[in-house]
Amino acid sequence: MSEQETSILEVREVTKRFPGVLALDNVSFRLRASEVHALVGENGAGKSTLIKVITGVHQPDAGRVLFDGQEVSFASPREAQEAGISTIYQEINLIPLRSVAQNLFLGREPRTSLGLTDTGRMKREAAELLERYGVEADVSAPVRSLGIGVQQMVAIVKAVSLEARVVIMDEPTSSLEAHEVETLFRVIRQLREDGVGVVYVSHRLEELYEICERVTVLRDGKVVHEGNLAELPRLELIATMLGREVPEVEQRTAAHAAREARAGEPVLEAHDLTAYRAPQGVSIDVRRGEVVGLAGLLGSGRTETAKAIFGAQPLESGTVEVDGKDVNPDSPGAAIKSGLAFLPEDRKAEGIIPDLSVRENIIAAALPRLSRGGFVSKKAQDELVERFMTRLDIKAASPDQPVGELSGGNQQKVMLARWLCMEPKVLILDEPTQGIDVGAKAEVQQLIAELAQQGLGVVMIDSEPEELIEASDRVVVLRDGAVVDTLSGDDLDEENLVGAIAGGEPSQPTQDGGDGDER
Repeated sequence: MSEQETSILEVREVTKRFPGVLALDNVSFRLRASEVHALVGENGAGKSTLIKVITGVHQPDAGRVLFDGQEVSFASPREAQEAGISTIYQEINLIPLRSVAQNLFLGREPRTSLGLTDTGRMKREAAELLERYGVEADVSAPVRSLGIGVQQMVAIVKAVSLEARVVIMDEPTSSLEAHEVETLFRVIRQLREDGVGVVYVSHRLEELYEICERVTVLRDGKVVHEGNLAELPRLELIATMLGREVPEVEQRTAAHAAREARAGEPVLEAHDLTAYRAPQGVSIDVRRGEVVGLAGLLGSGRTETAKAIFGAQPLESGTVEVDGKDVNPDSPGAAIKSGLAFLPEDRKAEGIIPDLSVRENIIAAALPRLSRGGFVSKKAQDELVERFMTRLDIKAASPDQPVGELSGGNQQKVMLARWLCMEPKVLILDEPTQGIDVGAKAEVQQLIAELAQQGLGVVMIDSEPEELIEASDRVVVLRDGAVVDTLSGDDLDEENLVGAIAGGEPSQPTQDGGDGDER
């Protein structure tokens, strides 16, 4: 039999457009029975749209969907579910005030001979379902009383208990603890043995390689790869998702690993920074060679926290240490002497001096260091300016050109050069790529990565989640002036970051200067 004949679910050349967006471009996808198939891609690649086309949320503009060999066009997810396609979304779709048993059998409650709900039987069968899949929960308890991970497992059991032929799992482990992930994998293996096809969407590569046989990669609404997952090395998978060459991904991965290996004792420790409005009890640490991002909505306290570390924001309480030595938290001068540098968000109001030359802007902070007996050697100035214009690839007619005539990207580099002249230990960057073109933005981002590789500690504020994730080793999320989350490793992705920014309760600072619980 051909692969097409054995497919339980097939999408053929589907196209879906939204105003101004081609979400799916001639996409084909095949799922076999008894197969766990990874569907991967960056945010915006088209994964969610494809799932919604399959389950009837959206109708395709072109192409067909076949289920069990027959063309289908579901009018709603309920219709798809009744036909045998169950979907488990990251957002838990249970009714919080109803019991576990009521949620499991919602719409299909067992009935007595009088047509009433057979509560006893429903509870027994619910308990049997949970036991079969290794989920521990009181079937009489309201769902809202359970932990998020247990709620997710109940939602999964509900979906797989509907005698589905296909189960689609969209980031099913995002709320699960390690032991719950193992339970989920047991459920998936049982489904595979029962002949069910599973579509598995996840950003966690180790999960994909553990549980999936085949993979389809989407990028910009198109299928860019389909095949056996075991035959696709991890770096190649990442490169395919990002649309980059493997050596580039390998270089970035190696650079990140090198930064982690070099990271030792914190070079910066800020403890319990508290001011009138923001920050509110914020604690942050940064290690050598580490980039720590600060995320949050406008008014979350990001800039205030950065200024507080630099001594430019009056504090009610809190301490700042650089290399284990106390810094006066109310003095930018003391911060600079200790090795802190701060690149402000508004470079025109707080950074560059537009009427002065590139040379004068670069050496402004370094003049005291260049001075010998009250005189500043022009040769020393020239050497310093030339070195940093070359190092940062600052494009100017000459060092004597007024800095206000340069592009936004080159102005930003001039400001960076000014601080790098001071040989800082920690560089604080507030929106370093704001208002500059794409090419200059890439250059600044590459420069930040290189500075971290050289051992500089970096604190960076960026309003673009994607940029912050790509640049940072850790991201501290602020809300209402307080830390609400810290993301790193596999948890540092756009979905988790946006979710943390949008909501969450402030976490308590830890004793060692950490930023609360990590996901």
